[in-house]
Amino acid sequence: MIDIIDKPVKDLWRIFRVMAEFVEGFDELATIGPAVSFFGSSRAKPKQKYYELAQETASQIAKAGFAVITGGGSGIMEAANKGAAEAGGKSIGLNIELPLEQVPNKFQNLSLHFRYFFCRKVMFLKYAHGFIVFPGGYGTMDEFTEALVLIQTLRQAYFPVILMGSEYWAGLIDWMRKTMLEEYHHISPDDMDVFTLVDKPEEAVKIIVDFREAKGRGGLELPPGMRKAWDQKPGAIP
Repeated sequence: MIDIIDKPVKDLWRIFRVMAEFVEGFDELATIGPAVSFFGSSRAKPKQKYYELAQETASQIAKAGFAVITGGGSGIMEAANKGAAEAGGKSIGLNIELPLEQVPNKFQNLSLHFRYFFCRKVMFLKYAHGFIVFPGGYGTMDEFTEALVLIQTLRQAYFPVILMGSEYWAGLIDWMRKTMLEEYHHISPDDMDVFTLVDKPEEAVKIIVDFREAKGRGGLELPPGMRKAWDQKPGAIP
């Protein structure tokens, strides 16, 4: 009986822990300027193809004037933080507390710590001018698909979502097109335009830079479905 009575009280106090994570995140990240969030497997190792590709991509992104945001752990996250830091850029890690403890990588020059995944995911989205998604597992898929849903439903301002590595992602994209779109019609044709598949760092950087410049000029090109929705409901995209 005591546990039943105490649980609602504990849940109410948990609200303040959640608030504290949001307040710290907003306070620390609000002044970082334009940023790009990197996602990918924590299991990638130095000298492996995608580790080196993430490091080079982050380096070029930092040199183009963007902060780099990662989950702060090993693998692709470490590679991206390393590339940004060594290029003299802002290298940000949004670290998470896990039962199997995540050890923050040493290449962060701004490190935040979260207990709750949903607070952390808001920070990835709110301050990003683009996502670059490297090969990864369930966590990477979660971050990729959440970005697609928020853009598709106009709950998030449109920004580039880039998949890096056609050999890894081609099967998923083929299934999305043939099964989700053509066979079952669970998505619209325009929804396939919300992300871009590339293989080279310079391709990803060009997409991000061109987007920033077009947005600054007021000449932002949206995928057809996004443009149609925006025209029908002006101001739907913040």
